Amino acid sequence: MEIAVVDDEKTIREHICALIEEQQPENCIEAYATGEELLASGKRFDIVFLDIQMDGINGIEAARSLRERQGDIVLIFITGIKEYVFDALDLYAFQYLLKPIDEDKFAEVLERAVREAARKKERRVLFIKSRNLTLDQSEILYIESRAKKVEIHTVRQTIEIYAAMDELEGQLGEEFYRCHRAYIVNMDCITEYDSESITLTNGDRVYLTKKKYGEFVKAYMWHLQNGGVSSV
Repeated sequence: MEIAVVDDEKTIREHICALIEEQQPENCIEAYATGEELLASGKRFDIVFLDIQMDGINGIEAARSLRERQGDIVLIFITGIKEYVFDALDLYAFQYLLKPIDEDKFAEVLERAVREAARKKERRVLFIKSRNLTLDQSEILYIESRAKKVEIHTVRQTIEIYAAMDELEGQLGEEFYRCHRAYIVNMDCITEYDSESITLTNGDRVYLTKKKYGEFVKAYMWHLQNGGVSSV
């Protein structure tokens, strides 16, 4: 498991690293003093412990950039101020820990975060028979039907294929939701929604059928509350 610890206070940074090493010694830990250092590393992490109040890029801004790169990252904010909790929730933070760090609470959160990261690492793929192409489902933002063709929008590219939406929907995992006859969205990649549309992490907006709004909200809330698994 790849874990990053980001805090501009050296003593806190070292304390968190020591707690992780003590409780989860098999993991690889990287420490950074700033959000800029974290983002400049270009590395993909499974879990990130992130201080919010830092010089330069603060933790909220750094987390937003991380989410754009990697939708499945497990974010844990650490701060001395409670008022940032709603900003953290907007970024689907896994946990919000207050300083000074309670070691028992930290141990409990770390154990759950490792389980969640392991679940996310279970790679689900979508196989496109017409192209003999295999896609990592976690990298799919949304799927769009255009006449007889389908466009699969991923974090890296848009792939155009001949396929039926119903067939694709049946192959996809529970984190995907058919919000409109022409759209299937990855709920891990949603940043905003209203009664008519859903916005994804790349800024694209897709239609949400009005009559499905209530069902969608229920599915999405369940998805968030259960660590990314929807049972609707």
